[in-house]
Amino acid sequence: MGSLDQASRSVYPIATIPIDIMNISCAAGIALLRNAADVHLHLKSFSPLLVEGPGRLDDRDAAPVANKIVKNLRNYWGENMAKPVLLITQGDPLNESGKGIASITRLVAEELGVKRGLVLLDPHIDQDHEKLADRHDVIHEMRYSTMIEIIENYHDHDAVGDITKEIDRSLSEKNKKKRQLGENELAAYYKDYALLQEVTKVAIKAVAGEITVAHTTGDISEFGVTSFFQVGLNLGLIDEAEIVSFE
Repeated sequence: MGSLDQASRSVYPIATIPIDIMNISCAAGIALLRNAADVHLHLKSFSPLLVEGPGRLDDRDAAPVANKIVKNLRNYWGENMAKPVLLITQGDPLNESGKGIASITRLVAEELGVKRGLVLLDPHIDQDHEKLADRHDVIHEMRYSTMIEIIENYHDHDAVGDITKEIDRSLSEKNKKKRQLGENELAAYYKDYALLQEVTKVAIKAVAGEITVAHTTGDISEFGVTSFFQVGLNLGLIDEAEIVSFE
């Protein structure tokens, strides 16, 4: 996912967005997948791609970053793609400058010629998340709670509990370093977005039987949400071979 990376979660004031998300999703032709069975039915025929990297703190031009990611992906995949790709995003808002993860994922999808799926936090976790999400070329929209349902259906052990504990452990380490540096601890919502990132990957992989995760940079901040990609690796839920590094 695009990370918050110590930046504010939104680019545009909420008051300036008089929208009804449900109506917009329907009008835009987006299928709202409301449960695990719906997700399985619609996503099992895709090869899912997730792109992770910083959001507003990434001041690079999006186009060359996207070009490099696409080149990396084509080298990684070769000619052996048996299923069409669906790029899964996680509600990152477009940056005013046209930079950052939301702009990069748009360009990656366009260059690959693929559609996108969207996973959002449930309103009781963050009521603003769905209002700011970029829905360009999105054909399937899902909720975090549905990702949890999928994992509970596919894994015999408490994988969500394991992910949560590992994120808590990592947050504790990061905040300890923050205090040592004389800096403020990470905001409470970092846990929500770290969970969204890792739970989404594990759930989507369970449904599709595969996953590709591409990074937008080789210089991932140890205090950004993206850095929590280590959680899935540490738990053996995501394989290192499924991650396409930027460098």
